[in-house]
Amino acid sequence: MPLATARALAPTISIHPADPEADLAMLDRLCAACERYTPWAALDPHGGGRGKGAGLWLDITGCDHLFGGEEALLNDVAARFARTGFRTRTAIAATPAAAWALARFGCTDRMRTLAGNERALLKPFPTAALRLDADLIEGLDRMGLRHIEDLVHLPRAPLARRFGRIVLDRLDQLFGDIEEPLSPRQAPSVHVVRRVFAEPIGRIEDIEHTLAALLPALAAGLESHGKGVRRLDLVLHRVDDSHATIEVGTSRPVRDPTHLARLFREKLAEVDPGFGIEVVVLAARVTEPLSHSQAALDSEAQTARADPAETARLVDRLANRLGPANVTRLAAEQSHLPERACRERPMMAGKQTKQTSRPTAWDEAPRRSPRPVRLLGQPLPIKVVAQVPDGPPAQFSWRRRSHRVVSAEGPERIAPEWWMTEGRPLTREVRDYYRIEDEEGRRYWVFREGLYLPEKAPGWYLHGFFA
Repeated sequence: MPLATARALAPTISIHPADPEADLAMLDRLCAACERYTPWAALDPHGGGRGKGAGLWLDITGCDHLFGGEEALLNDVAARFARTGFRTRTAIAATPAAAWALARFGCTDRMRTLAGNERALLKPFPTAALRLDADLIEGLDRMGLRHIEDLVHLPRAPLARRFGRIVLDRLDQLFGDIEEPLSPRQAPSVHVVRRVFAEPIGRIEDIEHTLAALLPALAAGLESHGKGVRRLDLVLHRVDDSHATIEVGTSRPVRDPTHLARLFREKLAEVDPGFGIEVVVLAARVTEPLSHSQAALDSEAQTARADPAETARLVDRLANRLGPANVTRLAAEQSHLPERACRERPMMAGKQTKQTSRPTAWDEAPRRSPRPVRLLGQPLPIKVVAQVPDGPPAQFSWRRRSHRVVSAEGPERIAPEWWMTEGRPLTREVRDYYRIEDEEGRRYWVFREGLYLPEKAPGWYLHGFFA
């Protein structure tokens, strides 16, 4: 009703502005809490219609026995929501549509259908139980079709011509004649293990002991599918319907329980168990193929070179401690210019592409001279004195200090890619690099940018240092 009418009827009514975004955020948190029952938990897109309130869908197929059966699971859901201040209407049925109708139009707050009695139980329900739009429900009401049983006995073709195919689809979904897929809140992992406790746990040692028991079971499932994990989530469901998620990532596919337990151990100290943890779920969110590798027969040769697996373990520990974006590596880029020839990329990035995982023809292109040990991010301008215009520098000044050149090698001409200089003369973009050594034995990498022209002299820059 209008606000003025409501205030006239109840002058002391308390008015608060609606916040749909906050309502949706709360519903999403409740949906995440329901993942303790099943990984297939979804928001109900039809829950907000006709004043019936919001809702959640849980596909408990194969999960109810973990809680003592369907009736026990139903009671646990209702009791848990009641403790957090939410009044619920719950139902279990063979189809999502039937569960939706029973929860909103059933005779009690907790409903459960038995095999074979769905049609008899649902036929007396109003047509609003079919999740139809308000206009369709009003149109059916004007025709005297107020209950589901009124529609069941009508010919399907005239009903579809008058009200559309949606009415027949909703009827078929209600009775299970056609499938109705559900989209979970997050894609359920194929590889997931869980532990439900009879009594809540609260010590970090108990969580570590549970994790040590779950990791080998998860690793066995991964090995049977030839997979390794790249992202692993440990979800701790507390007794107050809240949950804590610990996420670890790896730089390469892994299924070693000892290594994964070590990554989790560094983060478990930050976990707040609250009033107790009653369900622990370990899920492999991102997996990649991982095959067995042949160990080297020569132990001395194996010891002499770095073990890639050990390097990967070090990267995993650093990335999970400092943050995935703070542990980087240099990856080759397709550019002639030295400052653009490589770029930092996170070691914990997704699946490596062919370009970054192995050298390409661009990376293996022969170079006429070695590159300096230290390359500056951007070239620094210097002042140079040369004996001849196109010759190497005989003396240069940098940071108010003069350096006399005793040896020079070059030039090595480098030009940018043609698509980078389109519309500009190449005479201003070309670079001639020299490796020079001053009288104190320090070696530098300098270049002359551009060619000598009558209207403009080229610029000189310092770009790197040799050892």
